[in-house]
Amino acid sequence: MKYLKAFVSLAATICLVYFLNKPLGPAPALGPFLSPYTGFGQNGDKIIDNQAETILKLDGLKEEVTIRYDDSGVPHIFAKNNFDLFYAQGFVTAKDRLWQMDLQIRAASGRLSEVLGKATLQIDQQSRRLGMGYGAEANIKVAMENPHSREALLGYTAGVNAYIDQLSPKDYPIEFKLLGYKPEAWKPINTMYMLEQMTLTLAGRSNELNMSNVLKKYGEKVVNDLFPDYPMFQESPVIPSGTAWDFEPLPIPNKPKTATNGDTIAQFKNIPAALMHRETKPEGIGSNNWAVSAQKSVTGYPILANDPHLELTLPSIWYQVQLHSPSMNVYGVSLPGIPSVIIGFNQHVAWGVTNTDADVFDLYKIKFKDESRTQYWHDNQWKPTRKRVETIIIKGQKEPLKEEVIYTHHGPVTETDNSSGKYPELAIKWIGHEAGNSFLTFYELNKAKNYDDYRKALSYYVGPAQNFVFADNSKNIALTVNGKLPLKYKEQGKFILDGTHASDDWQGWIPAAQNPFVKNPKRGFVSSANQSSTDPSYPYFINWVFAPTERGVRINERLTSMTRANADSLRMLQNDNFSVLARNILPKLLETLKSTALTPAQKAAAITLSNWNYQNTAESVATSIFEEWMPLLQARIWNDEFGENLEYPTRDRTLYMIINEPDKKWFDNITTPEKETLADLTATSFKAAIDTLTTRHGPMSQSWQWAKVKGTEIRHLSRSLKPFNAPPLKVGGGRSIVNAITKRNGPSWRMVVELGTSSEGLWHLSGRPIGQSREPLLFEFAKEMGEWGAERAYLPARTIPEAPAYDVGCEASKTLIFAIMNFIIIYY
Repeated sequence: MKYLKAFVSLAATICLVYFLNKPLGPAPALGPFLSPYTGFGQNGDKIIDNQAETILKLDGLKEEVTIRYDDSGVPHIFAKNNFDLFYAQGFVTAKDRLWQMDLQIRAASGRLSEVLGKATLQIDQQSRRLGMGYGAEANIKVAMENPHSREALLGYTAGVNAYIDQLSPKDYPIEFKLLGYKPEAWKPINTMYMLEQMTLTLAGRSNELNMSNVLKKYGEKVVNDLFPDYPMFQESPVIPSGTAWDFEPLPIPNKPKTATNGDTIAQFKNIPAALMHRETKPEGIGSNNWAVSAQKSVTGYPILANDPHLELTLPSIWYQVQLHSPSMNVYGVSLPGIPSVIIGFNQHVAWGVTNTDADVFDLYKIKFKDESRTQYWHDNQWKPTRKRVETIIIKGQKEPLKEEVIYTHHGPVTETDNSSGKYPELAIKWIGHEAGNSFLTFYELNKAKNYDDYRKALSYYVGPAQNFVFADNSKNIALTVNGKLPLKYKEQGKFILDGTHASDDWQGWIPAAQNPFVKNPKRGFVSSANQSSTDPSYPYFINWVFAPTERGVRINERLTSMTRANADSLRMLQNDNFSVLARNILPKLLETLKSTALTPAQKAAAITLSNWNYQNTAESVATSIFEEWMPLLQARIWNDEFGENLEYPTRDRTLYMIINEPDKKWFDNITTPEKETLADLTATSFKAAIDTLTTRHGPMSQSWQWAKVKGTEIRHLSRSLKPFNAPPLKVGGGRSIVNAITKRNGPSWRMVVELGTSSEGLWHLSGRPIGQSREPLLFEFAKEMGEWGAERAYLPARTIPEAPAYDVGCEASKTLIFAIMNFIIIYY
């Protein structure tokens, strides 16, 4: 009997070992992950020892490099030459963010399926069909031709690989272990993929198809009325209204007389050869920047502020660092995978960015000669297409997927209006395909000393177009709407363009010196919040629609009235929760609501709104009611006429109609026999909002507080590892608020810099870990994002404070217990 037990035990052990080391379909083998020698246990209970000073001595370095960590775990790198400087930046960034870098490069290059299987195939196909690889290859050629960018890319690459080479399997970040693969060598082109990914995030969406459907259905008169090229209700543009344009503009291209816009537009349907559906850019992903003049500042020098709003992730999209060499001494944030500082300051200047929302993504209707798609008609002749074979390796499948992407001179033909049936027929013309060396802009800004250096640095920039704010110790402030902007006729790209007509091509570029900019304006400040770049007097077409106006309006109101500004007053402006939208529209709606019979609960909600001070604070109940009500009202107005595959009129146009045109026909719901009015829609949407809040959160009480209803969260990049997410954040803000924090988007980095004889900055990094560790289980959340402000950064060369060690204790081990369960959840 004992032999039988021994045999059974041995057999069970062999089977267990076999199955633990066998891949479970798309999931990797569980055994290596559970191994006490190389598995997840090696990632827990670590002490982060950020030494006061580390001397980096590695193969490939030309000289010694000193790295000092401050008490927030931010590395301060001191090198004797720029190659070593970027080498060290690559090394420390990889040490803290290696898996993040790997994931983002795979997403941009269409290689997620190599490690995640067929679940990410559509994402990979979209990256390939958008021409992300084509754009990265074009940009790396240009970058490697310049000695400065070549040195930085090669140094950074060597540093990343030096870190990877010293890793053993037990040292891999836990995400590699969960997914069952190992880090691969870094390449210079990966930096270009990072830039492509950012270009996709900020300038990779198009509404031409929906707009063309609107034109086809309702005609030019309705389009001109409901989709104006400049806000009708309210605007405060980036470049102040009335700014004189001190240049002789190029001739504006003529709009074709025989436009084909909308002639062949059918309702959009997904077909196998088309790109996957891409959601429109959600409101709330906005950014703010401004600078106040020396005259408005209590210090007698300019003060600059920047808070880019992006998706809130763990780890953060940004990586803090100081870079010091004989030619530069700069502090700020970099993007993991890109050498240099992207947003920051040095002893002489400070700068920051917000997205411009320029129209640099257009769709062209292509006419092929036949189904071979080897030729297309353009400018009265047949021209040859180019073919690019994309090979996608899919984990768990023996054979890779190969796709043939057709390119015209416009770009890849990978979108469809479904009019041709079998193949896509819309080519993508996108700034992400334009060869250039945008890296040089940040390289030059890192070592800039004055306004002229700033303007020179911007001349290298391609895209995505950004509003570059600037201040220097010579007491200049400036803001430039900057990027390589196509020269277009008015509204070119508002609808699908005719790919057969040369007159619909991009007709060159707006001269960089004629991009909108302002220097030392009389009002004493410059600012941007993604709103309209200029008033209609600017001679060139940038776009017809920008971010809603409210953030820009509020910022400019506050800065106009501000005197004796200091870093704290600008920090508090970044925290501003006032709702300009509510101020504009709520009195009208509440007045309309008075004629409606309401239940006691609905009356209580209306009274709460009438007593509201328009502050979107975390504790506010009125905010939750208003923020639930507004989208429902907008849907009630437009859904019946502008539902699926049609563009909604903008919020500005909607506000103008509610306040100034209450009898417009669009208030009537055409799907019902009755004729609805503005009062009807106001009442039904208000009641629906109260019903929704009651269903989700119970009767009106403290459970309706805005922070609880909004539910802001910072998620791990995997999206699946919930134990690695941040705890819920109790914060205010909102979509149209300066403090633009929504459920998953918000201020990814906040910075205020006081220029002067000794530059000083205040900063806050959302989702900042202890140090800047790669390990998601080590993140701390001591500060609420809405009330930041204690961290400071200085730039004396070698006076960085010493950093203490952090003892994470057993919390990491507790978190890792949940990681085992998530191992399977990722795949099944």
